[in-house]
Amino acid sequence: MGFSAEVGIDLGTANVLVYIKGKGVVLDEPSVVAINRDNDEILAVGEEARQMLGRTPANIVAVRPLRDGVISDYNITERMLKYFIRKACGSGKFFKPRIMVCVPSGVTEVEKRAVREAAVQAGGKAVYLMEEPIAAAIGAGLDIAKPDGIMVIDIGGGTTDIAVISLGGIVTSASVKIAGDKFDEAIVKYMKNKHKLYIGERTAEEMKMTIGTAFHDEEKIVKECKGRDLVTGLPKSVEISSEEMLEALDEPLQIICDTVHAVLEKTPPELSADISNSGIVITGGGAMLKGMDRRIKERTGIDVIVAEDATSCVAVGTGKALNSIDLIEKNQLNQKKGLM
Repeated sequence: MGFSAEVGIDLGTANVLVYIKGKGVVLDEPSVVAINRDNDEILAVGEEARQMLGRTPANIVAVRPLRDGVISDYNITERMLKYFIRKACGSGKFFKPRIMVCVPSGVTEVEKRAVREAAVQAGGKAVYLMEEPIAAAIGAGLDIAKPDGIMVIDIGGGTTDIAVISLGGIVTSASVKIAGDKFDEAIVKYMKNKHKLYIGERTAEEMKMTIGTAFHDEEKIVKECKGRDLVTGLPKSVEISSEEMLEALDEPLQIICDTVHAVLEKTPPELSADISNSGIVITGGGAMLKGMDRRIKERTGIDVIVAEDATSCVAVGTGKALNSIDLIEKNQLNQKKGLM
C-alpha cells in the first residue's frame, strides 16, 4: 500500500472531520478521548468516548484535548489524530498522506507549530495549514479568487471565525473564543442561577440542539430538563421553554454579533458594498442554531445565508484546497519572503 493520498482535516474543538480526496467526508466524530489514568492507555476515541463524558469511574477520564480551537493537550491530540487518520485511511506501513489541517484565523505561530507537529507525528508526509474562514468559504461553494468581497462567519465548537475574503486572501478578520461550547456553558449557568438545577454538558448540548434559539419566535417549544437539584441534592426535572433558551444564550450571541459588526467597520467600502449585495454566509455547527441567521441580519441589516451542509463546510473546503496545494505553497513562500 505504498501510495500517497491527500487528506483534509477539520481539527475542531467539538468534532474532527476527515475528508479524503475522491471520497468526500469519510469521518465525523467528537474530539473526545477516554483514558485510563492508571496506565495512560486510550480506551475509546470519538463518539464512544463522548458517551462516557461525565459518566466515568475515578480511574477513567474522558477528555477533550482541544480547547477554544487550539491544542490544550498535545500528547492526546497527537494520539487522537493518529487514530482518526488510521480509521479514515486504513493503516498501511508505507502510507503517508499529504495532510491539510484547518486552524482558526487567530492562532499564534506556536499554536500552528503544535498542530503541524501533531499531524506529522500522526503520519503525515507533508502537512499544510489553512485558515478556517477560507476553508469554510471554499466548502460553501464560494469563489474566493474573484476580486469581490465575501463575508464568512464560521461558528464552530471553540471559536467563531469571521472574515472578509477577496482575491483568495483574508482582508479583515476576527476570531473570538465564543462558540458552541460557550453556548452550552451559558445554558448550564442559566439553569443553575434560574432553576437551581445542576445539569451536565451533554444535557446542555441536547437542549441547545432541540429548543435552543437565537431569535425571538412566535412558536414556543417546551422540553423537560433533568438534573440535580442544588438545594436538596436529589434528581429533579423542570420544563424549559425556547424563550428561556433565548435568554440563556443572549450574552454569547451578543458578543458574536458585536464582533461581526466590528469586522464590518474595518472592511474597505468597496468590499462592504459587495457584501451588502451578496449577503453574509454562515457555516459550522453554530450556524444550525435556530434563528442564528435572523439574529445576525437584525444586527447588520445584511441578508444572511446558512451554507448548505454547514457543519462539513470546513472539512470539504480543506479537502478541495488540496487540489491547489502548489498555489498555497507559493502563497506561503511569498508571505514568508514578505515578512523577512
